[in-house]
Amino acid sequence: MKKVTSGDEMYAWAEDLFPICRSLTGSGVRDTLSYLKNLLPTLNMHEIKTGENVLDWQVPLEWDIKDAYIENEKGKKIIDFNTSNLHVVGYSEPIDTILDLAELQKHLHSLPSLPNAIPYITSYYSRNWGFCLSHEQRLALEDTKYHAVIDSELKDGVLNYSDLVIKGQSSKEVLLSTYVCHPSMGNNELSGPIVSAALAKWINSLESPYYTYRFIFIPETIGSIVYLSQHMEHLKSNVIAGFNITCVGDDRCYSFLPSRNGSTLADRVGKHVLSHIDSDYKQYTWLDRGSDERQYCAPGVDLPIATIMRSKYDEYPEYHTSLDDLSLISPAGLRGGLNAFIKAIEVIEFNCFPKAQVLGEPQLGKRGLYPETSTKESTDAVRTMMDFTTYADGEIDLLEIAEKINVPIWELYAIVKKLVQHGLISISKEQK
Repeated sequence: MKKVTSGDEMYAWAEDLFPICRSLTGSGVRDTLSYLKNLLPTLNMHEIKTGENVLDWQVPLEWDIKDAYIENEKGKKIIDFNTSNLHVVGYSEPIDTILDLAELQKHLHSLPSLPNAIPYITSYYSRNWGFCLSHEQRLALEDTKYHAVIDSELKDGVLNYSDLVIKGQSSKEVLLSTYVCHPSMGNNELSGPIVSAALAKWINSLESPYYTYRFIFIPETIGSIVYLSQHMEHLKSNVIAGFNITCVGDDRCYSFLPSRNGSTLADRVGKHVLSHIDSDYKQYTWLDRGSDERQYCAPGVDLPIATIMRSKYDEYPEYHTSLDDLSLISPAGLRGGLNAFIKAIEVIEFNCFPKAQVLGEPQLGKRGLYPETSTKESTDAVRTMMDFTTYADGEIDLLEIAEKINVPIWELYAIVKKLVQHGLISISKEQK
């Protein structure tokens, strides 16, 4: 029995994970991965040491933070990390200092265009420190002395990531990648790993999947680079399709970002699914890339990875701010995101190369495949069946046939089974 996680259950996971202060490294990542392992017991956690060379990059220092605040002269905390973990610039070095307002302003970040939002700012690869606050808060600062404290640590440690492989009949793989490196944000951060976990649960419930499924939970960019550095040849030899999973939890329209190639199986599947579940979905180009697809599709890597989203990162006003909170995602939004990926996986699983086994147009009536009573519905069904058989030459796959006859591929699944049962077509997973 295929078990599909409810939107309410996924939203409860988001509520649990939201308070955790995540970054590229540190306890927040480990706590998040540990939570996901409770959902997915076969999830494997890995680590790689600070300073390791990975492709053209190097694993950064591990960063952890305990506390941070700014006090005025009266000892009142006007900015407090414990109120929002977005208040501190990610990877801020430790400080404990007294500054006047002019000096403090050099280390403050706000958004005049969104005056009530706290921006999300990082400084991963250069030593720095800073605070983030709403522009309203910033304008209210008095010209006085301030005590700024960041109780953080930058040290030689590890970068953590996790993966999960669900074995199928074939060694050929579908790669599903998501990131776990942003602090308290709903759509841009939590929707990806939550939908990925629910999707993994659903695939695990399949009786006997044909393909093998590899799930990766990583810090963005450096995590995909680390993973590629360790699994490059295996992935290039075995991955037939894959998706970067991010920003899939809100209630707005769907969107699609293609691979660099633009015509892989993942591209074809993603566009087909979205065109039938949301005809108004937004199509982007490779030039709009910005997440881990940059690494998976880089020249010389060339994995067939596309991205299915709801509101695309960097395209909705709440992106990378405190406004991307739990109110921006919803049980229905998360369930819709999961549904899109379930349909995508079903398409990949059921896709095949059908080939007619009789010469000429098959006689459906003698096989009980032609309705005794003609109605519009039965006529349409027969028309779809005949349109399908006319393209079943073994040269093009089921997905292409669905596109040619302009029907959702899932409307062909039952037809294929009936025609196979009556010996009218044969199917192959590969073109012959």
